[in-house]
Amino acid sequence: MIVPPYLQKGDTVAIVATARKHLNDDLKNIQEFLENWGLKTVIGSSIGLDNNQLAGTDEERAKDFQTQIDNPNVKAIWCVRGGYGTVRIVDLLDFSKFKQNPKWIIGFSDVTVLHSHLNNLGFQSIHGMMPVNIPRATPEAKESLRKALFGEPLSYAIPYDSMNKIGTTRGELVGGNLSILYSLFGSNSAVDCSDKILFLEDLDEYLYHVDRMMMNLKRNGCLESLKGIVVGSMTKMKDNDIPWGKNALEIIEDITKKYNIPMVYNFPAGHIPDNRALVFGRQVLLEVSESGTVLKFE
Repeated sequence: MIVPPYLQKGDTVAIVATARKHLNDDLKNIQEFLENWGLKTVIGSSIGLDNNQLAGTDEERAKDFQTQIDNPNVKAIWCVRGGYGTVRIVDLLDFSKFKQNPKWIIGFSDVTVLHSHLNNLGFQSIHGMMPVNIPRATPEAKESLRKALFGEPLSYAIPYDSMNKIGTTRGELVGGNLSILYSLFGSNSAVDCSDKILFLEDLDEYLYHVDRMMMNLKRNGCLESLKGIVVGSMTKMKDNDIPWGKNALEIIEDITKKYNIPMVYNFPAGHIPDNRALVFGRQVLLEVSESGTVLKFE
């Protein structure tokens, strides 16, 4: 997996909208946040566009992203927020110049489309907080993103969870938002699970949807080819009047119980303030024991 050049002070980060529109007048806060890290900011043309839910038309969002891909002065592209819509532009993008001049793509949730697509092209990317999350993000989430971007050592130690499956493994970390991963199967952006460690998180889904999506991963052969699973936040899950009978974590546990691989639950990443940065495409060491869990990027 190709590692884009790490950032240095004085580098430029582009802020773009690949999905939901961003109309709030808080760009100064974003710029000040990056200035504190010694970085410059370019505001993409998609910021401020309004097309119903989306930040402009598909063509407008794709053109902005393409501009930032092709600009050699831009060293990272930070997606301002998620929502829905990135899948509508991914096939409009030309990654030819990106392959010659790779840069960090940053975001989570709907940005999983780009993470999975880039992973299949052979590039690492960063699953982490986005500009819209700055006001509520924990110091740990912010610092983890800085470390990932500047190439500093990155590892996490979190408390033991009774649902965990103990074990130690190494592998390439992939994944992201469960709903997005589910939607990508059958396309050239589908996640490659072979010998990987899979990270999963999601937001605002009905519990039976979670079961359906996990069954899809199982029937696609994804789960049986994994070396480990890291489950992040399953936030604001919904149920029907007739309950499904299990919460989101219990659904995942039920469908994965046959696989003899390390698993960690309630990892601090996803739609929560403490959204720790993860470098997708990077080899990691995952140690799950009764004394806690260690996830170390190698």
